[in-house]
Amino acid sequence: MKINPNLKTPYYLIDESLLIQNLKKIENIKARSGCKVLLAQKAFSTFYFYPLLAQYLDGTTASGLYEARLGFEHFGKEVHVYAPAYKDEDFDGLLNYADHIVFNSVNQLLRHKDKALALGKTLGLRINPEISTQGHGMYDPCAPTSRMGTRLIDLDESVLPYISGLHFHTLCQQNADALEVTLNVVEEKFGKYLHQMKWINFGGGHHLTRADYDIDLLVKLVKHFKETYHLEVYLEPGEGIVLNTGFLVAQVLDVVQNDMAIAILDTSATCHMPDVIEMPFTPPVVDTLTKSEHHYRLAGFTCLTGDNIGEYYFKKPLAVGDLIVFEDMALYTMVKNNTFNGIPLPAIYARTISGDDVLIKQFGYVDFKSRLS
Repeated sequence: MKINPNLKTPYYLIDESLLIQNLKKIENIKARSGCKVLLAQKAFSTFYFYPLLAQYLDGTTASGLYEARLGFEHFGKEVHVYAPAYKDEDFDGLLNYADHIVFNSVNQLLRHKDKALALGKTLGLRINPEISTQGHGMYDPCAPTSRMGTRLIDLDESVLPYISGLHFHTLCQQNADALEVTLNVVEEKFGKYLHQMKWINFGGGHHLTRADYDIDLLVKLVKHFKETYHLEVYLEPGEGIVLNTGFLVAQVLDVVQNDMAIAILDTSATCHMPDVIEMPFTPPVVDTLTKSEHHYRLAGFTCLTGDNIGEYYFKKPLAVGDLIVFEDMALYTMVKNNTFNGIPLPAIYARTISGDDVLIKQFGYVDFKSRLS
């Protein structure tokens, strides 16, 4: 990636050309399968790009009132919302923005359905097919004791007349083979209800734009549900839409030694890329090698001992002032970052298709102070 030496680090940069490449892949999936694709804002809410995304996608999905309002105000298409539970006052606000409202439980549906139906909202129920296809327990909605979705044993059939769709979400950074496993169980357990529905939402976690993603299988699965049950099929990826389109550029502040070389950067895992610690994962870094004599741990400059980003091999020794470019930094970064230790938030830039770096947002002391009292 070409680095602009005139930009103050740290900063996020979203490459519009790479984003369009992803969107064209999704456009192809939609054309071949007939599905609708929504942006899951929980992964990416940088609304500067919403007009571009809206050219290819069918709307947004939200996890609560503020995301629903953001999608309504800046995306301008369908607004879907799901939450494990709705506060009464938030639900009243959601009725101003959401078209599709998905409930987590029969109790929640019965509590809120009358208000929603009176305003012509489309209602759905999230189901839990109880089939795990991935190893990240923290991100597995089908894990034992999960609060996400209604199990077949808990489904009260008397609520079926109030809903027009079913929703499930079981995947995390997965391919279509995991979706196929899930769909087989969904049909086995809930198939008898699908002919009564108008739509089904396959949730998120689909890595649609990954190089090895099995698009042919996805198309086959979507078409099966559309043709067998005459359903509108929704997918709601977040990460899959902006995969590999973003960067975080940081600078080396110091290099210290303690059994190994540790480069302290002007960024932070805990503040600027929390999923490095929470997932956990090690983000790719531009111009690194599989092995070399220049081995470093990259670390943040907060007081958290565990503020470590990962270990990398470089082509040459690192020095104070060197720039480090982290890849795949569009997803779950700007939406989750924080100002722990009073660390400033990185600015956000867009690299246009003409190659210009345009400042979208600059943060300062007021942004830190305004979150406190």
